[in-house]
Amino acid sequence: MPWDERTARRLKLRDLHVFKTAVRLGSMGKAAGELAVSQPAISKAITDLEYVLGVRLLDRSRQGVEPTGYGIALLKSSAVVFDNLRQGVEEIDFLADPTAGELRIGTTEVMTGGLIPVVVDRLSRQYPRMIFNVVQASTLAQQYRDLRERNVDLILGRIIEPIADEDMNLEILFEDHLHVVAGIESRWHRRRKIDAGELVGEPWALPPYETFIGSIVKQAFRAKGLSPPRITAISNSQQFYTALLATGRFLSVRPKSMLRLGGKHLLGKVVRVDLPMQPVYGGIVTLKNRTVNPAVQLVIDCARTVAERLNKRN
Repeated sequence: MPWDERTARRLKLRDLHVFKTAVRLGSMGKAAGELAVSQPAISKAITDLEYVLGVRLLDRSRQGVEPTGYGIALLKSSAVVFDNLRQGVEEIDFLADPTAGELRIGTTEVMTGGLIPVVVDRLSRQYPRMIFNVVQASTLAQQYRDLRERNVDLILGRIIEPIADEDMNLEILFEDHLHVVAGIESRWHRRRKIDAGELVGEPWALPPYETFIGSIVKQAFRAKGLSPPRITAISNSQQFYTALLATGRFLSVRPKSMLRLGGKHLLGKVVRVDLPMQPVYGGIVTLKNRTVNPAVQLVIDCARTVAERLNKRN
């Protein structure tokens, strides 16, 4: 059905909400229970929606309901509609008081051990009514997906430059150099100068060499004419690395921002080895077609201030 004024008048937000709820729960009966209405009312709302659009949105069976291809397309667009409405209501509240409300910050684990706690601590002291919902993505790709699907208001984390997607704004805050680290019980951090070849045979805790950080470590050893170490413990968990570093046996890598902002509890000390690893970057990513509300702007401004301190200490 082509979009026109008649279609716009007949589409109801309530029917869209009912449709989204039924798909999320996989059942009209469960949707009726959650929305506190009768099951026939749920069925009628979805049938009316299908009639207006002229297509079948749900496949119905004894096992429940699931969206058709048309239904999936509507779900994607309705997510944007409801997010814009939510943001509009929040924007009104923020305009009345930009220091109150909930912010959703997308990031990765490295930043939750360095930059983000500093930002949250500063702003929560100044604006105690603000709520910070930090959404940690398992990968950089998931980080961008969360932003595009509007699960977060902005990304404050590790970024790869350039971002090819034209729907995003990118601001580099700081260059984040990687360092080889050992635990406080390790013999390696006590030495002033170490040849990279001495570390090849040691146990390492790293992401796989096929990942972004893993590939940087691999290239650094090869640049020294060495084969990369065999990874003893493969993971993307900084908490896991911390536990292994504490044994005094393992080596790993951590970015400058985490070492400087994260504190001594991270149990990592820099190993003085000449290993040329390319820097990574920390920064801010927002959607171009999404208004930055005043509370999000407070986070951005605070992150810039913290980043200035990091850059001055390079």
